[in-house]
Amino acid sequence: MLQFDLWKRVLIWGTCALGLLLAMPNAFYTRVETHNDAVAAIEKGATAPGLEEQAGQWPSFLPSGLVNLGLDLRGGAHLLAEVQVADVYEARMQGMWPEIFAVLREERSQIGTIRLQRSAADELRIRLNEKPDMVDEAAALVRGLARPVVSLTGAGASDIEVSTDGADILVRLSEAERLATDDRTVQQSLEIIRRRIDEVGTREPTIQRQGADRILIQVPGIGSASELKDIIGTTAQLTFQPVVTRTTNPEMPAGAGNELLPAVGNDPTTRASEEGVYYVLEKAPVVTGEELVDAQPSFDQNGRPAVSFRFNPGGARKFGDYTAENIGNPFAIVLDEEVISAPVIQSHIPGGSGIITGNFTVEESTNLAVLLRAGALPAGLNFLEERTIGPELGADSIEAGKIACIVAGVAVLFFMVASYGLFGIFANIALTINVALIFGMLSLIGGTLTLPGIAGIVLTIGMAVDANVLIFERIREELKTAKGPARAIELGYEKALSAIVDANITTFITALILYVMGSGPVRGFAITLGLGILTSVFTAIYVTRVIIVIWYERKRPTKIEV
Repeated sequence: MLQFDLWKRVLIWGTCALGLLLAMPNAFYTRVETHNDAVAAIEKGATAPGLEEQAGQWPSFLPSGLVNLGLDLRGGAHLLAEVQVADVYEARMQGMWPEIFAVLREERSQIGTIRLQRSAADELRIRLNEKPDMVDEAAALVRGLARPVVSLTGAGASDIEVSTDGADILVRLSEAERLATDDRTVQQSLEIIRRRIDEVGTREPTIQRQGADRILIQVPGIGSASELKDIIGTTAQLTFQPVVTRTTNPEMPAGAGNELLPAVGNDPTTRASEEGVYYVLEKAPVVTGEELVDAQPSFDQNGRPAVSFRFNPGGARKFGDYTAENIGNPFAIVLDEEVISAPVIQSHIPGGSGIITGNFTVEESTNLAVLLRAGALPAGLNFLEERTIGPELGADSIEAGKIACIVAGVAVLFFMVASYGLFGIFANIALTINVALIFGMLSLIGGTLTLPGIAGIVLTIGMAVDANVLIFERIREELKTAKGPARAIELGYEKALSAIVDANITTFITALILYVMGSGPVRGFAITLGLGILTSVFTAIYVTRVIIVIWYERKRPTKIEV
């Protein structure tokens, strides 16, 4: 009767001790956070003075995981961005032109010469100059370049639609390809934004897709929404394009298939030697930043800050072939629609490595390397909503949450002692362990605590004693009929178990649905509620029971009052 195996006791107390150990760093939040930041900086090779001292603020043999504070508690920046998916259509069309030109040029003897005409941004208009009656045959050749759409909804469809208009061939993306492109563009933007923010080293950002073309970005601990926009809003679209000519006339017509772009020197603070200079470039790039595999800040042969880069095998091959065939010709390096450098190709550049020079500062070259490593945003972003949440609001929320937890905890503790006496004290001990276990599990999984999460903890404090109330009331009933207190306690736990499990399973399912279907604060509430259910069931069924068993073994009372 009322026996607990030694291994069970060791397992229960070991679990409680582990939970308390994992939760302990949160009691020294600022010190542990400083230690973690210093250790991370040292691992990255930083050598700033004072780092070793900061890293020593917390013993390395103790756990250092913390519960991350959400945006509403820590302060930070909130942005809602709309991805300009239509921007990608023009890039796709421009990228197809060299392939279409190559196919039609091979049949020049049959269809005559061709010329690319001015048209809408999302289409190509190609005119047959000499044999307009062969337009249908030429359109058939272009249709041969069509590829199947790579998406579940576009199965069986082609990626382009080819039609004719007099002597012109019109090439557009099909509707199925547009939908697939839109989805890929938003997904790619999402991942690139996440990589850029991760490069900066922020804690627990929330980056989620909302609707068809919107992305929600919440970053705790960052200074302002403007600072966050500076990190993610820069497209860093790098291209390497052939130079047609150099001019100082900003109104000079570029011609079909070309574009007129300014040199960075149009800003007199950067490169005075390039002030007022424009370049006419071929629109179709030889290599793009998407084919970069690495970019690092470095210095050129004159000791000035620069950025070294390296292409993937495909980009390296194209880069090498072009430099071999165009020795003596200028080659423009274009970043975000500005020519930052236009060196003359001196020799064949094999291996796919190179360097971007310009009038950079060390900080600018470092930031540019970060943006290039993270990748280019495939489309522009339109920021529909931006908010900066100050840390003062978070401090007020934390203080209010502390008061709520203390008031709820004291009320529950008082109620349990008043209602169940000594057994109520046992339940209160388990409740204290329960709260510590919640923080220990949040620290272990790297969970984020939000203001609704604090509400979930307060709710858990109230719910945690429900199981004890069921057990104690059942013990009271059994004391009226059982032969002794030991048997009454044992039956109380056995008969209350089914009700406890049923009640908590339904609540846990609700928390699971909130987590899967919700986002942001709703998920924060669901996480703390779900973890609270698990820990409260554990402490009610096992922790209070082992405490009661130990007490009973020592006291051996002939009568108990519950």
